[in-house]
Amino acid sequence: MTNKKLFKQAFRHKESDCTIIADKQDGIETAKQSIKRNLLLLEAYIKEHPRFLFSLEPVPIDEEPKVACLMAKAAKKADVGPMAAVAGVLADLAVQDMVSSGCKVAVVENGGEVSAISNQPIDIAFAAGDEPLSKEMGFRLKDFPLGVATSSGRFSHAFSFGDADGVTIFAVDAGLADAAATAVANMIKGDDVQGVVKQGVDHALSIDGVKGVFILYRGVVGKAGKLPEIIKVNPKK
Repeated sequence: MTNKKLFKQAFRHKESDCTIIADKQDGIETAKQSIKRNLLLLEAYIKEHPRFLFSLEPVPIDEEPKVACLMAKAAKKADVGPMAAVAGVLADLAVQDMVSSGCKVAVVENGGEVSAISNQPIDIAFAAGDEPLSKEMGFRLKDFPLGVATSSGRFSHAFSFGDADGVTIFAVDAGLADAAATAVANMIKGDDVQGVVKQGVDHALSIDGVKGVFILYRGVVGKAGKLPEIIKVNPKK
């Protein structure tokens, strides 16, 4: 992501590997503290409710803690396990805290899942391992708030039932995008490449809150919905 007159910092805490962008220096610290606090709350919840960690299906919970509740809600919409939304929800909560502290630009990328609110365009790269399009094309985000997530059956460290090179979801928030990307990527497998890509696109747009989808599978691209402008990117800059 590149923009002028903004503060940018990499941040790693336990399983969260983040890039934080803000128009205020103290917004960076606000995001870091938010991620630490909400991860601690989530760990405490999981300790008491281990099913939440291991389930591959939605798990109903009460309203607290907020981080677990948001994960559960996103997972229910996408019909996946709640941990499929963890990175996105942590990013969403950090962005919310940044905006509450006065930031006009608040962007948190957490392991490839992006939550963004901004008064100026934000560019992000499409990453899918060593595929030709990876890190050479990207998206210019202009309509906020927005959540973006990419799931891959080939290149991601996260568990997937599918073989997609990359499934990128644009949604109302990063938690939903994260869960939906997992759900769609799970479907992308088999030799009927055109057919499964179309099926994945259709399924993505059937999930409430998903705005757009971009799928890359065996050289075939499927895209639909409200997508940001596709741009060329130079990762060396």
